Amino acid sequence: MEYTQNEVLQYVKDNDVRFIKLFFTDIFGRIRSLNIQPVELPQAFKTGIPFDASLSEGFLNMTYSDLFVVPDPNTLCVLPWRPQQGRVVRFFCNIRYPDGSLFEGDTRSMLANAVKDAEKAGYECLFGTKCEFYLFKRDLDGRATREPHDFAGYCDLAPLDAGENIRREICLTLSKMGIEPLRSYHEAGPGQHEVDFRSACGVDAADNVNTFKTVVRTVAANSGLFASFLPMPVEDAIGSGFYVNLAIKKDGKNLFEGGTLSETGGAFVAGVLNRVVEIAAFLNPLPSSYKRLGHNDAPLSVSWTRQNHIGQLIRIPFPAGEEEHIEVRAADPSCNPYLAITLLLRAGLEGIENKESIIPAAEDLRSEASWTFGTLPSTLEAARKVAAKSKFVRSVLGDAIVKAYTETDAEEPEFGTV
Repeated sequence: MEYTQNEVLQYVKDNDVRFIKLFFTDIFGRIRSLNIQPVELPQAFKTGIPFDASLSEGFLNMTYSDLFVVPDPNTLCVLPWRPQQGRVVRFFCNIRYPDGSLFEGDTRSMLANAVKDAEKAGYECLFGTKCEFYLFKRDLDGRATREPHDFAGYCDLAPLDAGENIRREICLTLSKMGIEPLRSYHEAGPGQHEVDFRSACGVDAADNVNTFKTVVRTVAANSGLFASFLPMPVEDAIGSGFYVNLAIKKDGKNLFEGGTLSETGGAFVAGVLNRVVEIAAFLNPLPSSYKRLGHNDAPLSVSWTRQNHIGQLIRIPFPAGEEEHIEVRAADPSCNPYLAITLLLRAGLEGIENKESIIPAAEDLRSEASWTFGTLPSTLEAARKVAAKSKFVRSVLGDAIVKAYTETDAEEPEFGTV
């Protein structure tokens, strides 16, 4: 839904809105929030609302304090879990300097610019996502424990699947917020779940991911549980992935029509495969991310397939009524979705521009020939070294973000926080 600023101001006035939450994302993908009163909203649209950027490394270790968050009127949304009298609404925001210029660490605007460049080149881009997460029990003091909510397996039913009602509540809440999930089910790990979304245009897709994470954490907390988006929260169990579906059209024709690759579609896939090692530090930003890669069905080889899930980095699934797309399976839920989609899109478009040739499909990763095109890095340290040397990464993200990702201490977040 597209709203003008005046329409938003009128909505707030007519619908008993008492509190406004301004969501913004740091470079590492952490969702932040400022709360304002409705009387401040006109000023927020005009100049933004200041926050102290020096208090977090997620804003490039600013030596001065103020940055400003400017709400996007198109992202107006009522938070359905809050009271309907004295309503609370949310906006996603872009980040600016005091003079109004764009902050180079605003990854949301970075994705918007990538989509605009694709459109200028004649490409229409749609992005779908699949996000896995774990549910854990809390102790009597409300702290997260390492005990999974259940021990069900892939697509199990209740009562083995103890999270069925929680997923239902997550999906109903998302629907109230204008986001329609495609499907949801219990994943293979104990207490592990997945929700898949319809394709969305541009920034909406990454906004939806952050909305989803907020909803999952809220519904889980209201149910006395903790939701984890760590890539490997349960040792030796299956890891959690964040899969990005890319549907690219040129002159109305899908590059992956019929689950096959046109010459241009092949060049797009080649571009992603040729850059995926360089961007791994951004798709997999935690030390534990590299425990997931190559474990169970998570990818490790730089490969693609038409159908097989097991271990493949890119696959071209059977359309099954959805927008025809490729599925990139390298990322995990700890990544910044704006950065991840930006890098994948830029890499694919570079492949088209350079008319890159795609490697042969690897339908069986047990074959040695399937590994001849290399593997993803085995550690975060190795991934960071490659990223630091990549001209492509620096051209897309800029020196400041690359430095922050490659030089910040590589510490695993404390369990119970992510």
